[in-house]
Amino acid sequence: MKIAIDGPAGAGKSVTAKAIAKKLGFIYVDTGALYRGIGLYVIRKGAKPSSIEEVVPLLAEIKIEMRHIDGEQHIFLNGEDVNGLIRTESVSFAASDVSAIPAVRDFLFDMQREIAEKNNVVMDGRDIGTVVLPDAELKLFLTAKPEIRAQRRVLQLAEKGIEANYDDVLADVIQRDYNDSHRDFRPLKLAEDGILIDNTELPLEETVEKIISLAKERMA
Repeated sequence: MKIAIDGPAGAGKSVTAKAIAKKLGFIYVDTGALYRGIGLYVIRKGAKPSSIEEVVPLLAEIKIEMRHIDGEQHIFLNGEDVNGLIRTESVSFAASDVSAIPAVRDFLFDMQREIAEKNNVVMDGRDIGTVVLPDAELKLFLTAKPEIRAQRRVLQLAEKGIEANYDDVLADVIQRDYNDSHRDFRPLKLAEDGILIDNTELPLEETVEKIISLAKERMA
């Protein structure tokens, strides 16, 4: 079974998808981490993440792998485990920029499809239900008000010992929303047969249980 979860930054896709995968015994696939891996490589090379001319030639130098270690997804970039390096704000923005480049999305497309064809998966991202897994049995669009998503992000960073200004984070969230939903190639949007879930006032546990219930209906 394939469960696709799309949505904007800070909507809680990853934490929700992880919880669902654990409860159902599925594999969790964080596609955003793959783009972060490419974003990290582009930064290291001193290239401009939004430049097609600078990014596309670098793809030939990149080998990106997804491995599950002790139940956790790890991203390997040219043999290096970069899981602890891809969650910074700079890499986050680089990932957003490179993900708008068609060649980059095509570069990762086959990998994502192959994982889903071989396993029961919960996959989250920006175009999973619309492009990567259009045949998913359950397609969800998880969202929340920008202000709430910014608050969550500030708390996430604080837990990592990183101090962030709420107004700056909110501005970043709004800008990423615009970039993701207005790009010409595979923009962020609700799949025609997708289900919208606004978790602005919905606790994580309730969000997870709601999705589990929907999944079991599809599995029956």
